[in-house]
Amino acid sequence: MKLSFRDLQRSNQKLVMVVHSLEQALYQVTVSIDGEDCLLTENNGRPFRRHSLSEVREALQVLPVQSLCLRHSSAYDEMVGQPTREQANTLEVPLSMELYPPITRH
Repeated sequence: MKLSFRDLQRSNQKLVMVVHSLEQALYQVTVSIDGEDCLLTENNGRPFRRHSLSEVREALQVLPVQSLCLRHSSAYDEMVGQPTREQANTLEVPLSMELYPPITRH
């Protein structure tokens, strides 16, 4: 299923979103709605894709985001000839929606 920015802006629901790291400097977003992951699209129907996490955060500011995380699946094991794992080799990191976090000086 696909959902556009327009669809989500109309929603009163707080959104749980995952930023997927597809390859070097290419990110795509899914939204979890009622336990189903939906691809976020531009209003024209094309998949939402950005080349930096800052661009992703900036674009998502117009949506009611409850939580955001970055998910990266590594192909390292496969590249070095390791046997297939029972679990995915995936890293998931929570992200802040703050565009410019405050600088702390020590």
